[in-house]
Amino acid sequence: MADINSPVTDLLQSKNIAFEVIEIPLSEDSKPIRDLETLLSAKGLDPTSVVRSVVFKADSGKYTLLAVAGGGRADWGMLRKHLDERKLRMAEYDEVPEATGYVVGAVPPIALPETLRVLVDKSVRNYQAVVIGSGVLGYAIALKGQDLLALLESADEGEFVKV
Repeated sequence: MADINSPVTDLLQSKNIAFEVIEIPLSEDSKPIRDLETLLSAKGLDPTSVVRSVVFKADSGKYTLLAVAGGGRADWGMLRKHLDERKLRMAEYDEVPEATGYVVGAVPPIALPETLRVLVDKSVRNYQAVVIGSGVLGYAIALKGQDLLALLESADEGEFVKV
């Protein structure tokens, strides 16, 4: 197992939550490989169990992170209604670190700034084991879905995606 240190691993260790660090080979341009599903399948993990951390910015200037598993796409109408925002867009590449403290490709749904609102899609409940961003580019973390949900208990949970 690769050994990394990040606010995510610190949080998991402080809560005595078991996890596995998964190394994700970087391409020549230092971006994570695109075929994460194949890598996860080779490790015996469900490739649809990746919990993506999608960052949105509202016209009000507020950022929101949506934790979603599987292949669903954000339901913009549902998100705007839940957040009580008229306009919402995906955060720009350079806005993600500003909002989360992490680079694109490494953003976790936990160990985030308190100012960032977090939403959890019900799809996360569908998996016994999940894979999340580690906070360090080139690595992901596998843990029990119930452990992740326990860490996200203060987040709003709902149906925020279209399948």
